[in-house]
Amino acid sequence: MGVGPRSVGPRSVGPRSVGPRSVGPLPAGPLLAGPLLAGPRQGGFSLLELLVTLIVVVLVTSLVSLTLSSGGRDIELEAQAHNIAEVAAYALDEAQLQGHDYGLLLQRVSEDGELRYRYSWRERLVDGWQAPASGKEIFAQQSLPVGVELFMELEEAAIADIPLAVEDQEPEPQVVFYASGETTAGSLELRDEDSGELLWRLEWDLLGRFEVLRDGEAPGEPL
Repeated sequence: MGVGPRSVGPRSVGPRSVGPRSVGPLPAGPLLAGPLLAGPRQGGFSLLELLVTLIVVVLVTSLVSLTLSSGGRDIELEAQAHNIAEVAAYALDEAQLQGHDYGLLLQRVSEDGELRYRYSWRERLVDGWQAPASGKEIFAQQSLPVGVELFMELEEAAIADIPLAVEDQEPEPQVVFYASGETTAGSLELRDEDSGELLWRLEWDLLGRFEVLRDGEAPGEPL
């Protein structure tokens, strides 16, 4: 019996049923494959970096301190220059009111091993020159900053002496405010000890009219 060619029709393929894939347990250990990540960098400053930082801090601190110190001294000197002029005017008024003389005493003193200038006020009583009994806050003595020199000129003498203060000795004041309403005319200069720069100058006449001049500027109106 003869066999003819086999008839092959198109194969019917249905949709493939795909179920959930079974996944076994994950292996224990790090999830990332390959070499482990490097640990944190053991950072920080090296000794050289620390030294440089410290040097910079010291320099900045020194500059700031120098600026503040210089500025503070200027403010203090300005206040003291005006204080001398204002208290002098008050002393002259008191001299006329009380009927006895007052005076301004300048001295060099040693404080904490450093030499500086000091000014104080005196009242002439029966027993001689003494610290004023009244107005102690107004007539309080004051010390100028270290590094400031005083130069005084009086009409009576080219340069007035500013003595070194000696214990148990009471020198006479250089400037006298008389009960008659007159005073010893003159001038007082405050200069930088190192450079000699003129910082402040005070001038006054026989009537006790003071002028306070910064850096030798032109005189203004008397106080």
